[in-house]
Amino acid sequence: MKPAAFGLALAALCGSGVAQAQVAATATDTATAIAKATVGAPWLACSRLTEDKDARLACFDELAKQETAPAAAPPPTLAKAGAALPEIPPQPVAVALAIAADQGCKDKRYSEISRFWELESGSDCGTFGIRGYRPISLAVATSSNVNDLPSSPATGHTASSAVDYSRSEARIQVSVRTKIAQGILTQGEPSLRDSLWFGYTQQSYWQVFSPGLSRPFRSTDHEPEVVYVYPTTLALPFDWKLRYSGLGLVHQSNGQSLPLSRSWNRLYLMAGFEQNDTWRIQARMWKRIPEGNGNDDNPDMASYIGHGEVLAAWNFNQDNTLVATVRNSLRPNNRGSVRLEWLKTLSDGDTKKSALRLHTQLFSGYGDSLIDYNHRRTVFSVGLSLVDF
Repeated sequence: MKPAAFGLALAALCGSGVAQAQVAATATDTATAIAKATVGAPWLACSRLTEDKDARLACFDELAKQETAPAAAPPPTLAKAGAALPEIPPQPVAVALAIAADQGCKDKRYSEISRFWELESGSDCGTFGIRGYRPISLAVATSSNVNDLPSSPATGHTASSAVDYSRSEARIQVSVRTKIAQGILTQGEPSLRDSLWFGYTQQSYWQVFSPGLSRPFRSTDHEPEVVYVYPTTLALPFDWKLRYSGLGLVHQSNGQSLPLSRSWNRLYLMAGFEQNDTWRIQARMWKRIPEGNGNDDNPDMASYIGHGEVLAAWNFNQDNTLVATVRNSLRPNNRGSVRLEWLKTLSDGDTKKSALRLHTQLFSGYGDSLIDYNHRRTVFSVGLSLVDF
């Protein structure tokens, strides 16, 4: 820890008397400072260190050591002065609650699903904070073909001439969310928290390798979304648990004018499952909200994109995750898509797990973007993604 951080911790814990004595920033002196803090509730002094999280965590660490360590003689400097250390009663519950409140949705004592949707009071990070949703990515993609003549059965929605796009392009995705309300239906629950979220995802395909076309953005999809999540702890066979259920309302459009305009609205139901912290599954089924014939850019959207999806993720070790997402139309023609992903943690040179991932994807099917909703292709991409920040 930085010397300045220890200084802040000692000043907050010991008051002006210790600060004037210029106690050195060592483990022994920090323990002494905590002991001289408010007797009976020293963890309160630690919790007040809101400006320096390193100092705050060190304060709790030293307090925990005092609770578990055997009694020891006072430091020589205090012994010479005839000082005695007052006994601090054990407060493991208070300290645990204080640390959990400090880490919230980053507290690794809770499962990945619990932290992601903030399903419990200990994994709660409050409302109106900005969190990641889907991975924030920058990747290079190459495909089996490119949709150079987009079409739709809606009148006036088919391009009049083909564009010589490159099969290689950059893919950019930005996805964030914020919790706008919590405790709506779980007010009587001692620890579980339901929540209401607003999310926004934007995905773009950029023809960065087409200088002859002035490197245009071939497509950009916008996807605002409202999601309600209700937590559960229902035990299932083979150590599985149903962790949440929920519903959402999502609008997706590419913001273009005719003939390339594409959009749709849908309602969906979802459920999330986990097995320890190794496997997690999310299942969603949706119903498209009908539009008038004159306003529907793509009346056959659901028959290509599908009526539902299942996402399965396997954390086969602490640094590597495999994800498979399958969409299906649930019709005899069996349209839909499959997406396979490998995310590998990139070390940040610290003991903490980095949020940066090497992200490799393989997609095959319909609907990789809205303009390609009825165009089948296979896409392979490699890039960097930021997750769980």
